[in-house]
Amino acid sequence: MDWSGAVWRKSSRSGSDGGSCVEIATDPAGTVGVRDSKVFAGPVVVVAAAEWRAFLAGVKGG
Repeated sequence: MDWSGAVWRKSSRSGSDGGSCVEIATDPAGTVGVRDSKVFAGPVVVVAAAEWRAFLAGVKGG
C-alpha cells in the first residue's frame, strides 16, 4: 500500500520537542496507518479501522 500521499496526524499527547511521536493516517478504504513521526520514509503498520478503535478504547480504559 502506498502511503506517500497520506495526510498524517500527530498524537495530541505528543510534545513539541520533536521526541518520540506516533502519527496516524487513514486511507479511503478506512484502514489506519501508524508510523514513527521521526522516520517519514520508514515502515507503516497498517490495521483495520475496527482494530484501531478497539486499541484506542483499551488505552483510554486503562
